[in-house]
Amino acid sequence: MQQPKNLLACAVALGLFVTSSAALADSVPELERISEVNIPLDTVRFVGTGYDKTFNFQVGVGSGAFRHPADPKGVIYTVSDRGVNIGCGDDVELVGADICASGKIFPVPNFAPSIYRFEENKQKGKGWKLTQVIQLKDSRSMPISGLPNPFVNTDTEEALDASGAVMDFDPNGLDTESLVKLSDGTFWLGEEYGPSIVHVSATGEVLERLVPVGLDADLSEASYPVSGVLPAILSKRKLNRGIESIAVSSDEQTLYFILQSPLANPDNNAYKNSRNVRLFTFDLGSKTVTGEYVYVLDLPGTFTADSSSKQTSVKVSELTMLPNGKLMVLERVNKTTKLYTVDFSGATNISGSGWDNAATTPSLEKQTNLAAMGLVPVAKTLMLDSAINLPGQLPSKVEGVAVLDNKHLLLVNDSDFSIEGDTTYFSVVELGKRISE
Repeated sequence: MQQPKNLLACAVALGLFVTSSAALADSVPELERISEVNIPLDTVRFVGTGYDKTFNFQVGVGSGAFRHPADPKGVIYTVSDRGVNIGCGDDVELVGADICASGKIFPVPNFAPSIYRFEENKQKGKGWKLTQVIQLKDSRSMPISGLPNPFVNTDTEEALDASGAVMDFDPNGLDTESLVKLSDGTFWLGEEYGPSIVHVSATGEVLERLVPVGLDADLSEASYPVSGVLPAILSKRKLNRGIESIAVSSDEQTLYFILQSPLANPDNNAYKNSRNVRLFTFDLGSKTVTGEYVYVLDLPGTFTADSSSKQTSVKVSELTMLPNGKLMVLERVNKTTKLYTVDFSGATNISGSGWDNAATTPSLEKQTNLAAMGLVPVAKTLMLDSAINLPGQLPSKVEGVAVLDNKHLLLVNDSDFSIEGDTTYFSVVELGKRISE
């Protein structure tokens, strides 16, 4: 990962910049402060014939971030994902040995996905303090794991330990990626395996996991409630590209959630080439989907700090409700982070339509001319392009955004548990009127 430059700079004022959006003319974004967040997890030694590699893993707290307006000033919550995992295609490079052929190595299999509460030091620029860890638990108050689920009606992957031995699937396992907190102290999480959205108590107990219709039967042995209420089409999510982002309306009546990438609908070729991601609204009172909209990803070449030409490199990694009532989407590759606000007015609500039917051909993901199909995607307005506005100043893989106040956002990156030595950074960016008016 390219490390951010000028980490100890107290403020970074940029000069003139070029942008395609007139909305960016009101103020210049500034990186006010950036802090390292190091939380040791475990030391694991991979050893065998011809290899001996030791990892000092750090907790990856940056898969999502949120601040509730009623919480004390300087308090935020973040969430981890499923824990340390190494793809079997990467084991030779990272470990030095061909440990496995397929699946993921989980060298710390007892890790429980968790929510983390942080407080900023009262002296700004002095960093953040971890004040609470909320481990996710089942209905018996037993910590759950981040191991893959035993799916039959969608794809899954094997989990292996550090020696390469296959471990059992876990019907309780969660790959959490985003969070919001409600006024009652409970949380809603976006989750990739299902994909699903998960309601969690203030102490971490899973109150309910909502999955696509049909997948609830695969999780019948879970030791917490599971309901199949989300559209069945979501079971076509690309493996590890599930519900990456979640947000909540200011009245806490509506959840918003979005897939990280287009569905593999009808197949992986559609996923690889599509730019059409599904964005949902969900009524918390009735526990039903009320809206489904198309969000069109940018082309990979527009992420100018990166050099990828693959559409699959472009991902949605966060949703955030801004103080001005607009929904913000974080779109990224690795080194380039873009923030967009979206406008639903005029957009086509496809919830319950033929686009949710897996038999529809060509599928939504195969469409390259939405207008010809009578479809209007949500409108996007660019707020920040880090390659233009904050060149070289943010870490790679920014995945979490919390609104600190009417002018400032906190951005947090996913360090992948420091598998490759990366560090978590909390970056405070001033956007001023862009988020408040």
